[in-house]
Amino acid sequence: MGVLSSIKDKIFGKAPAEPAKPAAVTPSYTPAGASSAAIAEAAGKAALAKAEAKPAEPVDVEAVLEAAVKAKGIKLNWRVSIVDLMKALDLDSSLAARKELAAELKYSGSDPDGSAEKNMWLHKTLMKTLAENGGKIPRELMG
Repeated sequence: MGVLSSIKDKIFGKAPAEPAKPAAVTPSYTPAGASSAAIAEAAGKAALAKAEAKPAEPVDVEAVLEAAVKAKGIKLNWRVSIVDLMKALDLDSSLAARKELAAELKYSGSDPDGSAEKNMWLHKTLMKTLAENGGKIPRELMG
């Protein structure tokens, strides 16, 4: 599991395991004149409708991170600092971890490792990525 996955898991919660595929349903009662293809089609439409149920509400990333900071009991400026954001989530914020995150987010800049510019890019890109994955991000952080 990569650093980005760890961040997403901490903010959105762990993704549920892939649900088991339902076994083929064979009705014990077949209406007169109904073909097995029609029955299978109706069962498939019902399963599809259930799977396409109302999508989950966006996760308030600000609230999650504020609660994480409060629980830590120390001052962390997650709104600006990628290091503080990672610390708030109890994740490794070392240079190696940030390098891994940069690779996962496809960083292509030439800034030296651990530079302020690279860390700001990581923070901004992470916020955009969280928004793309169902996170509600404060407008001022979307830069």
